[in-house]
Amino acid sequence: MAPRAQIVFLPGLLCDARVFAAQTRALAPFADTKVADFTKAASITEMGEIALAAFDGKVTIVGFSMGGRAALEAMRLAPQRVERLVLMDTGAHPGSDKEMPGRLAVIELAHKEGMKALAAKWLPPMLHPARETDPAVIDPLTEMVMDMTPEMHERQIRALMGRPDARPLLSKIACPTLVMVGRQDRWATLAQHEALVAAIPGSRLAVIEDAGHFACFERPEAVNKALLEFLGFA
Repeated sequence: MAPRAQIVFLPGLLCDARVFAAQTRALAPFADTKVADFTKAASITEMGEIALAAFDGKVTIVGFSMGGRAALEAMRLAPQRVERLVLMDTGAHPGSDKEMPGRLAVIELAHKEGMKALAAKWLPPMLHPARETDPAVIDPLTEMVMDMTPEMHERQIRALMGRPDARPLLSKIACPTLVMVGRQDRWATLAQHEALVAAIPGSRLAVIEDAGHFACFERPEAVNKALLEFLGFA
């Protein structure tokens, strides 16, 4: 009997296993899954190391948003360990001076007004416009954010501000790669993901209709279908 696949999910900013709950349930019959814990990580490189430490041997890495950047860093650190790669609602470009004021502003907001205020400002633009006030989506995501701390948030933001430029790596990726994006993602756009597919040899694009940045949470059935088909479990 062939060994079960090993899949490690890498969460985005202020996210934990809850954001991947539907995906880990869907994959449980076919693979061993873990969700990385980035709450103490202070750099994208450290996050990539955490991803690789989740299992021994070869792994499939599924990275969402900040986790996608960590997935690319894991690929840079140990390409021989990564059997398959999924990049969801993410990017490869480095940090820039242009984004720094906005990043610093949300750090200050979390420290001064708390995580509930941060969630109220940060989450709605991350969602499809029709879901910005949908309690079924915004309430559990707000609860997840409020379980984090301003200190952890600052660590992750500073890790993102110092993220490496992963673009030179893209043409060297040799494993099967799926690039997935919510069509209405206003933070990491469809065009940005089309550029990733153009740069990664043999990669494929899955566009999740009627979904924003949190496609895995907003449209879990569609995301699960794309994952199961890519991984050969459908």
